[in-house]
Amino acid sequence: MTEAAQLDDKGFRIVTKERLEGNAQRWRRFGEPTPAGQTLNADGTLDYGLFGPGSVVWEVLLHPATIVFQYAFQGLMQSTYRPVIAGVRDHDPLSRKTLKGTVTFFDLFERGQRNSGMHAPMWLGDTESAERMWKHLKNIHTKVAGDIIDVGEPEIGGYAAAGARDAMWAALTEMHSMLWLYENLAFRDGKLPHKLSPEKRDQYFTEVAAYCRLVGAPEEDIPHSKADMDALYAKYSHLFGTPATMAIWPDTGEDFAKQMFGLFKRNFHRSQLPALWYAGVLDHGLFRQLAAGSSSGKMRQSMGMGPVRSWFAVLGAKLALPFVWVMQRGRFERHYMRLMWGPDGVKLIQAARKLQTEVTGRKYR
Repeated sequence: MTEAAQLDDKGFRIVTKERLEGNAQRWRRFGEPTPAGQTLNADGTLDYGLFGPGSVVWEVLLHPATIVFQYAFQGLMQSTYRPVIAGVRDHDPLSRKTLKGTVTFFDLFERGQRNSGMHAPMWLGDTESAERMWKHLKNIHTKVAGDIIDVGEPEIGGYAAAGARDAMWAALTEMHSMLWLYENLAFRDGKLPHKLSPEKRDQYFTEVAAYCRLVGAPEEDIPHSKADMDALYAKYSHLFGTPATMAIWPDTGEDFAKQMFGLFKRNFHRSQLPALWYAGVLDHGLFRQLAAGSSSGKMRQSMGMGPVRSWFAVLGAKLALPFVWVMQRGRFERHYMRLMWGPDGVKLIQAARKLQTEVTGRKYR
């Protein structure tokens, strides 16, 4: 088939099944990652990377519910941390393609698709794999910086995605959103989703500290308990929220979000329907509504929800639990694992689950 035959009537590449699924190169950077526990430390002990079997982080991360819903929860939580949104608005490929007029639903899908699988080496790989992937992410985020987070509040200053503060919050919002996901959507131990004990929740944040150090977080800010995490939110509360002015490009005064969604419609082709389904209907639609109902009241307030909307969000998440149960069953979970974590991510997850089962006895389908 010629290249021309692979273009739609608007000049964009047709989204085939193969292009939608992607190959390992969509996620892989600096070579294939090595699963935790398959290399040795200098002292001859097994290298389990940042966390390892028996950790609460692996208990949370390896659950089928987390595999399916991780990106939606992370995306929602990070959409309330204003420096992250400023970076997307000013520097993300979605922003650049919006300025060029070429952004499509596949671009939205593919950006989200790469997220989980590109983080997997840091969460489930050996130390070298974790450090290699962080080096790559830090390099590409070095240019993601600006003097203005929000034109509506220029006094709150600028942002730097590779800087200590914003890299720390990127890591913490990833990890805290997974904890909310696990406690609210993960069916386990023959029970409905339920919260961890206060002791295990504190242990979770104690373990997350290793990830914070990897990304260069300020040592004095790194939380080691749920109370520390709450105090950190209070300290940086001015950086959370979703004012409408966040979408305004500082240089032009135009609304990035309105421009992008207008182009999605203008550049749409029927071959993009699967990308629209996964990105628009599920990840940025239904799954994010589940994430909203599973987050804290303060987080929903940061999203702009009043008491009534917040109540309905929580109710909606509860009513959706039968659907959530189905989505974390084997067939559906395997589909999402390959689609959103990629071939390398699948290998990392399977290897980590084997180790976790050996240590804890928890089995995975």
